[in-house]
Amino acid sequence: MKNGSKISLYPIVIEPCEEGGYFAHCPTLPGCHAEGETFGQVIDTIQDVIKAHVELREKHHEVIPMVQIKEMSSLNFQIPLPVMC
Repeated sequence: MKNGSKISLYPIVIEPCEEGGYFAHCPTLPGCHAEGETFGQVIDTIQDVIKAHVELREKHHEVIPMVQIKEMSSLNFQIPLPVMC
């Protein structure tokens, strides 16, 4: 991470698709959604979509809802991790 960079957290919802794969969307940023064949792919893709969306809002001087964490040491969260056994 570059010095002076910030981390913004955006909640996402990930759901399995009936036809296989996963669908993710960000309720905080309407229009931000992605699909992926795997859990990891959909997370990577929605992260790229959110980043592009935020950059576009910044370019147009629009309000960007976010939560910021200034120190990495304070970052602590839990997510379910699917493990196939």
